[in-house]
Amino acid sequence: MGEALLATIAMKEGHQVAVYDANAMRQPISKVGDVCRADDWDVIAIGGLTTTYGFIKQACRIAKEASPSSLLVAGGGFLTSMPQEIMQWIPEIDVGVVGEAFVTFPELLRIVDEHDYDFRHTLGVIWRDQGEPVLNATRPVIHDLDTLPWPAWELFPLEEVYFKNSSSLFSEEAYACKRRIDINGSFGCSLICRYCWHLGTTGDMLIETAPAGGRDVVFTYGRNLRYHSPEYIVGMVAELKKRYNIDFANFLDENLMTMHTSSGGKWLYQVCDAWEKQGLVPARRSPHTTNGGVHWAGTSHASLYKRPLLDRMYEAGCTHLVYGLESFDPGILKRLGKGTTRENNIQSIGDTLGSGIIPIPNIILGFPEETFASVRNTITALIRLGIHAKPHFATAYPGSEWYYAYKESIRSQYAGDLEAYVKDLGDATKITGTISQNFTGLELLGLQEIVAKRDLRLLDLAEKAYVQRMPLVRPQESFNFRAKRQPGPMGPGVTIPIALGT
Repeated sequence: MGEALLATIAMKEGHQVAVYDANAMRQPISKVGDVCRADDWDVIAIGGLTTTYGFIKQACRIAKEASPSSLLVAGGGFLTSMPQEIMQWIPEIDVGVVGEAFVTFPELLRIVDEHDYDFRHTLGVIWRDQGEPVLNATRPVIHDLDTLPWPAWELFPLEEVYFKNSSSLFSEEAYACKRRIDINGSFGCSLICRYCWHLGTTGDMLIETAPAGGRDVVFTYGRNLRYHSPEYIVGMVAELKKRYNIDFANFLDENLMTMHTSSGGKWLYQVCDAWEKQGLVPARRSPHTTNGGVHWAGTSHASLYKRPLLDRMYEAGCTHLVYGLESFDPGILKRLGKGTTRENNIQSIGDTLGSGIIPIPNIILGFPEETFASVRNTITALIRLGIHAKPHFATAYPGSEWYYAYKESIRSQYAGDLEAYVKDLGDATKITGTISQNFTGLELLGLQEIVAKRDLRLLDLAEKAYVQRMPLVRPQESFNFRAKRQPGPMGPGVTIPIALGT
């Protein structure tokens, strides 16, 4: 979404734009070089999440080698979270956009057009002054999101890649869909979850001078919520339906319920009403729809939803909601900043199912305070609900409170090489740097399987072994096994066939 919006903004200012979506195309990384050599580019821009850092580092090297005269601009979550480190680790980057790029990026392009290359007065960038990174002051975020244009979908491989990989396993309708597309209705979140990335686009980022000198980004608990009007959202979906005949829209918003709450409990109702008025409600939910309609999905929160709202969302075509439940332990939930409780989590699943919407629970294992008791609380809740969930691992992503709190501990786990940790980061389905006070990474892998199987007996055995720090059962040689090989008795006249090879 971000790249598509930036493309539209750049084209509106008269620039020629081409896009290569490496994640979508899944071509060998050498293809990046071919793309960069395809034309005489003034600017080559690259962006992505921190979890793609390894690819981005290689791509920047290839891009600079292929087109050394182009200004290489980087942005997105990977750079905004740690601009000083990224500029050190990837020397090919000329300028980095720190934070929201909707105003900063076109300003950079104007500077390039003027052949000035003086970025001293450009807010929200990190640039090189005689080779040394210089981090400028923060760029304020856009408050009125409706001033943004619609993304340049036409530049992306919708037919070739996106629509061919549209199906999602989260609901019957999502699995059956043929032409799904992702959209954004809002930016930001009001919650203070300690594992969550809250820099840049959420507008709570500060840039300050560190005690040891030099400027860097600073994590804060400020939260700025911004959301498009229902008219903007539904108008965009209607255009997507008209232009590409989409049948599913997936909201990428951090949390739909925080937006709804900040609007005084009106926003999602207004979205549903506008969806219906525009004739987008799927035919299965509305007898008046003649074009098949558009199903949709997004994220929810266990203590911010209301059952009547879920009912209305189902009527308007919502098929599933992702719930970041994370844990069912009261102590962990209280310290995590979720603003919810064990009973809230349990009730949210039942109410969502009752409305007809499929709840998708997300569980995390390996919190700093994780214990066998907290794991047991999660398993008993899963059993009570009759659902299975394989947990992700608690991961300190750059830009989160956890990252700044446990940065030195993580560095020590990677022999002092912080970049190695960043390269190792993925989608939290694997162990990277652990932040648990009680469990090693190996122990967490075992606990993950126990939670996935909801095996309380095995959890009890694991806890007993953990406390005793010794094997519970000493292996004994069984009576019918001999370690030493010896021939068995053979009856008279028995011959052994021998196969001879040539």
